Amino acid sequence: MIEPRRPGTIRGLRLLMTTDTVGGVFTYAMTLAAGLVERGAEVHLATMGPALKPSQRDAAKDVADLVVHESTFALEWMPEPWEDVERAGEWLLELERRVAPDLVHLNGYVHGATAFRVPIVVAGHSCVLSWWEAVVGEPPPPELARYRSEVQRGIRSAAAVIAPTSAMMRCLERHYGPVATGVVVANGVRAPLGTPHARKEMAVLAAGRLWDRAKNIEALSRAAPSFPGPVRVAGSDQLPDGSRRVLPHLTALGWLDAEALGRAMDSAAIFAHPARYEPFGLCPVEAALRGCALVLGDIESLREVWGDGALFVAPNDDEALSHALRSLALDDELRRDHAARATTRAATFTATRMVEQTATVYLQVLGGGCTSLDPIRGQKGTASPCAS
Repeated sequence: MIEPRRPGTIRGLRLLMTTDTVGGVFTYAMTLAAGLVERGAEVHLATMGPALKPSQRDAAKDVADLVVHESTFALEWMPEPWEDVERAGEWLLELERRVAPDLVHLNGYVHGATAFRVPIVVAGHSCVLSWWEAVVGEPPPPELARYRSEVQRGIRSAAAVIAPTSAMMRCLERHYGPVATGVVVANGVRAPLGTPHARKEMAVLAAGRLWDRAKNIEALSRAAPSFPGPVRVAGSDQLPDGSRRVLPHLTALGWLDAEALGRAMDSAAIFAHPARYEPFGLCPVEAALRGCALVLGDIESLREVWGDGALFVAPNDDEALSHALRSLALDDELRRDHAARATTRAATFTATRMVEQTATVYLQVLGGGCTSLDPIRGQKGTASPCAS
């Protein structure tokens, strides 16, 4: 039985956390939940979106004492989700009554305006308006007005808003107005078991949904013919409407679970992520920890995260992408140097740091001391690790 919560610690804290089951948000939530449970918290994880995959269920079972509450409500960024979003809010209120948490952590925005009895922390991993701005390159259409209004209400109702980069926090403020208490907590990963392969295959690996224009996988398709080795992509090729997208010159690996993706990273010399939009990017961190040199989209958030730990290419510059990939393939010393830089940088983004900084936000919210948090850099007097 979990002991009563001790003031000043998260031991005994009872937390209701939401997550969707699509992409990196689920990985983030599982890493955070595992760290909180290890520190004595009781975590109830409420899932929304598509049903959990078998590998996701297994991952949840691996976290001792984690309680999972599953639903398949549509997510707030999906087309015409509002009836499901309302039903999901009612479901979350019922969970709150049953669980009696001390705090609610939302990995989404809209339910921040739900009438919870306890304080709410919102984590902003991405948003439709900033995606549209970066990927489409024009003002959001009128049909996104309700999305903007609902997200704005959710953010304004939260006791604190966490973002993984200062760049993402600025996006939230640009599209939804000032964030009263915004805290940058960079995402973190657990170090992979074992060591990266000493002998890498001269291959490029990418990861992401083939249909998501933010991932810019089509640029790799155009660059692949000039690369002296295979270019592989892990990720779903199925579009939301059920059709499939096939890109020439790429070896499609399909959706891979964490273990299979780790093996693919171990064997690849280069990880490419020429993204147009990426608020943080967990996959490049995981790839760097497995010895990959990185070629990334030259966007504000990835520059913030990686500093000199990657080669950057403009998302619209196919020639620069081809040149960067070939340069790493043809120059062993350059590739080893960039792989070492990437590994050093990635090693700062630990699960331990993320959990501890997030727990500090919880405690200050519960203690009423959130005004002492720096609105851009995190804890007062402590710069975010990715701000350098």
